[in-house]
Amino acid sequence: MAKAIKQIRKETPNRQEEQSKAITDIMAALADNKEAIMATIGIVKQLHEMGVLNALNGLLEKRVDVGVIAVQQLNQPNMHNTIKNGMNTFNFLGQLNPDQLQTILKGVSHGLEKSAENIDKNEKVSLWKLGNSIRNPEIRTSLTTMLGFLEGMGEAFQGDKRELH
Repeated sequence: MAKAIKQIRKETPNRQEEQSKAITDIMAALADNKEAIMATIGIVKQLHEMGVLNALNGLLEKRVDVGVIAVQQLNQPNMHNTIKNGMNTFNFLGQLNPDQLQTILKGVSHGLEKSAENIDKNEKVSLWKLGNSIRNPEIRTSLTTMLGFLEGMGEAFQGDKRELH
């Protein structure tokens, strides 16, 4: 019959063996990722040449002072308004239908081009020509769109007034 195992001896590598294994693992990882490592070194070199690394190092060394200045700047009333306005802008953009917004922005862009052309022509428009332009379907469509916009904006303003009273 076999002898019972009474004592288990755990072999722990010494510090030199651990370092040797760590170096071997690092070298293998470097060899496996040569292209990525070389690209990273190139990026770091360019950042150093631009002075970005020096600026970051200085920023990290003075992080407490920079943090105090940043908090002071954020604590100003104008900054509160800026942050609120930014949040309102994102909320507004989230409410817009992207297709409608694209159509409107395309129309605004084309309208600005036409406007620039008319400015370059420096042509005087008579009241008679202005009156006749209402017969133009594109102008009627724009006027109808603007009237709808003004009506909707007015409804929102009236709704805000009613809520205040």
